Amino acid sequence: MFKIGAGIGAGVMCAAAMALLSVGTVSVDSAAAQEKDLSDKSVRVLMRWAWTMLPEKFTPPSGKTIVVDKKKPQEVEVPLDTARETVKVGNLSAQAQLCNLLEEQQANYETLMLRQKTSGKWSDQQMLYIQKLHQVTVMIMTGKITITEKEGDVVVAKRDAKTNPSQQCSDDNRTKVKAQITTYINSGPSPKAEAMKASAKK
Repeated sequence: MFKIGAGIGAGVMCAAAMALLSVGTVSVDSAAAQEKDLSDKSVRVLMRWAWTMLPEKFTPPSGKTIVVDKKKPQEVEVPLDTARETVKVGNLSAQAQLCNLLEEQQANYETLMLRQKTSGKWSDQQMLYIQKLHQVTVMIMTGKITITEKEGDVVVAKRDAKTNPSQQCSDDNRTKVKAQITTYINSGPSPKAEAMKASAKK
């Protein structure tokens, strides 16, 4: 369970969360939802949750341990526009998961991370933060965590897998989600394209 203090503004956060969920919770006819821009307030809510869930230390497969100073969020959090893009991609990943498009979900995530890495803008800590923000968005949109307000605090808790809400994904919706991911992947550098370039150089 993860707790976010009342100093952030629990009531504001709950309201923003509900607004975000009303836009993004996959009904899954979400072509229109994807086109709606998320409010700054909604994005900041998810940014705070991502920060709360960010580990102080993380060792990726590369073996290089990333250390996060949890007392200095301003050095790790990314600008609002980058966070908004990450949340949108996370929302699309969630839709793919609900439609059982697991390969597309992974490709969507990998494309996001590749583009942020190749931009050369972010530190290892910020890349980890982007990864966590994407994960938090997916967890919320697929109902794997719940948000409640208790004694002035907003409490984010993992939902028991047995009680995760299930959702039907029609063939039409599945086609739409797949097309959206394809469009996103084809709009810029993709993991597959980068792998082909690397292979050609050998």
